[in-house]
Amino acid sequence: MITPTEPARPTTPLLIDAARGACPQCGATGMFEGPVRFAPMCEGCGLDYDQFNVGDGPAAFLTLIVGTLMVILALTFELNLHPPLWVHVLLWTPLTTLAVIACLRLAKGLLLTLEYRNRAREGRVAPKGPDA
Repeated sequence: MITPTEPARPTTPLLIDAARGACPQCGATGMFEGPVRFAPMCEGCGLDYDQFNVGDGPAAFLTLIVGTLMVILALTFELNLHPPLWVHVLLWTPLTTLAVIACLRLAKGLLLTLEYRNRAREGRVAPKGPDA
């Protein structure tokens, strides 16, 4: 349900919003200030991105996912072509770096957009007692 202070915005697919770096509130691009660093706020609507706690979740998942994918590709490459070690170093180091940066940007955008759409906030302890 949209509150009166939120402008109505048609929801686009989550992956498209995250890949574009679109603000989850107004849809303006510019969620990122650098390759993987969030801007302080949206230039279009003023949404404060610091209120969302993306943390290290995307990095932890990407370590497992991208790392596994790169190891599988490197082993397949080695077993089929038997290149020298320097070829592996020159090939897999930049490829892994680019894959992590591209996927980290997407994962962070996904997580921030999901937090916004689901109104996820930091956990709070419910008060105990008869009035709770």
